[in-house]
Amino acid sequence: MSMRRIYRKVAKEYGVTPKEVQQEIQHCITAAYTDPLNQNEITKAYQKRVPCKGSIPTPEEFLRYMADNVTQEDS
Repeated sequence: MSMRRIYRKVAKEYGVTPKEVQQEIQHCITAAYTDPLNQNEITKAYQKRVPCKGSIPTPEEFLRYMADNVTQEDS
């Protein structure tokens, strides 16, 4: 399923726009990566496992990583 379809499906379920879904996901990811309470070594190690082009993953990078790992753990 494409990211666009995922955003549309979630948006429809919650009565918001796909853009709002993407922005809210990015806001949550950014908060998780920049919150001072998340700056311990264990959290940083988990955060570094998410492949991304910048220092903070995009929603697409984060969700793709999560989907791949859920699939692997369910196997």
